[in-house]
Amino acid sequence: MLTRNRVVVTIFVAVVMLGVSGCVRERPSDNPPIHINPNMDNQPKYRPQSESKFFADGATMRVPPAGTVAEGDLRSNIEYCTGKNANGEFVETIPDTVSVNLPLLRRGQERFNIYCSPCHGRVGDGKGIMVNRGYVPPPTFHSDRIRELHDGQIFDVITHGVRNMPAYMYQVPVDDRWAIVAYLRALQRSQNAAKEDIPQTMQDKVR
Repeated sequence: MLTRNRVVVTIFVAVVMLGVSGCVRERPSDNPPIHINPNMDNQPKYRPQSESKFFADGATMRVPPAGTVAEGDLRSNIEYCTGKNANGEFVETIPDTVSVNLPLLRRGQERFNIYCSPCHGRVGDGKGIMVNRGYVPPPTFHSDRIRELHDGQIFDVITHGVRNMPAYMYQVPVDDRWAIVAYLRALQRSQNAAKEDIPQTMQDKVR
């Protein structure tokens, strides 16, 4: 019985060895191995500001053709994209293409708390946490001057910044900028509301 097992094992080992030897045999001489460079940084290419031997002016970086629009930057609705009308004036109110509803206000509140409140404070009083760390205090949103600004001007400030405030056009997309404007108006209304602004059915409950 032991001898039979040894024979079976010997045959199995021989079969395995033949299979392995078949897998590792060398390539035919007429089919040399392919060498692949795993480091794509070494591929031939032009680097920014480098000299070009292809273009007549010797410059690698090319000026885009006139009328070229970057992907995602098509401004088919000027008021919506810039906060200004065709005459370059700030629009007074949020464009009609923006639906001002509760979901928009909640989105605006979320974005405001993330990007605006560190400096302007959760209630827009200009007493955010950055002020406690030495940052120049921003103006309160509840002053008459800020409340009288057009919606388009507030949108423009969010987009391009003003004085110590940096631009947020890259962090905050257009939709969210209008959402912040809408929430800011609601925030201003909450801090400057009169009794007449409260629904008639609830006025008796307010002292």
